[in-house]
Amino acid sequence: MSKRYFGTDGIRGRVGQSPMTAEFVMKLGWAAGMVLSRQERGHVVIGKDTRISGYIFEAALEAGLAAAGLDVTLMGPMPTPAVAYMTQAQRATAGIVISASHNPYYDDGVKFFNGDGFKLPDSTELEIEEMLDQPMKMVESRHLGKVHRLEDSRGRYIEFCKNSIPFRTTLKGMRIVLDCANGATYHVAPNIFRELGADVFEMGVSPNGLNINKDCGALHPQNMRSMVLEKGADLGIAFDGDGDRLMMMDATGEVMDGDEILFVIAKSQLVSGGLGGGVVGTLMSNLGLEHALKTQGIQFERANVGDRYVMEKLLSKGWFIGGESSGHIIALNQTTTGDGIIAALQVLNWMVDKGLTLAEARMGMHKYPQVMINVPIAHKINPDDYPQIQQAVESAEHELANKGRVLLRPSGTEPLIRVMVEGESDEQVGTLARQIADVVIAAASMA
Repeated sequence: MSKRYFGTDGIRGRVGQSPMTAEFVMKLGWAAGMVLSRQERGHVVIGKDTRISGYIFEAALEAGLAAAGLDVTLMGPMPTPAVAYMTQAQRATAGIVISASHNPYYDDGVKFFNGDGFKLPDSTELEIEEMLDQPMKMVESRHLGKVHRLEDSRGRYIEFCKNSIPFRTTLKGMRIVLDCANGATYHVAPNIFRELGADVFEMGVSPNGLNINKDCGALHPQNMRSMVLEKGADLGIAFDGDGDRLMMMDATGEVMDGDEILFVIAKSQLVSGGLGGGVVGTLMSNLGLEHALKTQGIQFERANVGDRYVMEKLLSKGWFIGGESSGHIIALNQTTTGDGIIAALQVLNWMVDKGLTLAEARMGMHKYPQVMINVPIAHKINPDDYPQIQQAVESAEHELANKGRVLLRPSGTEPLIRVMVEGESDEQVGTLARQIADVVIAAASMA
């Protein structure tokens, strides 16, 4: 059975349009509450990012959950991974995050964690969707849920993050630019790095409900370059709106993406003996990551795009480290979900331990030039069904001569076919990607 509302990362959409209306979100809270409390009276932790619609949806979820008989703990604005952590720490039945992650302020979403801090399984999401079809009915008044605010969630998460690196590790003398995307990390990330001894220069720490992810944060890491250079900083760190992904920048202003961060963390944990197996990337992970890990003797496997699928493969393999080039980094030996702050601290701990700059820490990986072309399609097509597309792909692969790769992937959220080519030459991959895209366009026009 396919899901109607839940995607790879909860439910998401334009505020005021289905499904992101106050009415729907209240019923979603009720439906989730009815499913989650079947065995016992439940308790749910709710956090949110800084977008203006969070107030409405927080109240709606609170009402729906209480109507189903669940108690609610409100954390206010907190990073997504903080909600996962506090769900565990509070022994809660579930955690809920109100966020549309890296999307603009006019989008919002709802995503769930189970009591162990992991995303809900497909089976539970399907149960919730089935319950949404039932008429909403409140429990008796004496069984209604109660609501309270958790005042010390910020401090508890700060200590959790600091404890992810050795106690004696200090960032004293290190100059760090932090771009918090006017999002959920704005009031915790600067404190964490300052308490560890770093000189911190902040940007993106003035959320107004409308400026989350706007020309700042992990989606626009180049925007912190001027501050990194002006302040003579050792590095920059940019988070996205809900704090589950990051990008980094070295002292020269060169951006370090999720693939490179993943390589540094994997290399450091290999040396420390904490790697615990191989590394999981995605179909979009740069070929350079795969080759660099191979030189270190580290196994590498690709999952479908989406941190949900990275997590699934990690759990099936019994491995700890995985991530995406977008900056979602999962370290299961530290936390249960992607955490930008935790990932950054793993890199910084390696730098301090070995006396390295960020540019030196990333050495050992050469990124292949990569070109992505999004081909709009009017009707859904399967590229495998078109011999002319397959011929174009085979021709490109022959020209790359085992020194690159071609990937065609239908978008899961938009009417697009993504054409990606990697190779040794910018000019070559650009030409080949364009050639394949033209064939896809011609085939789609006849569909």
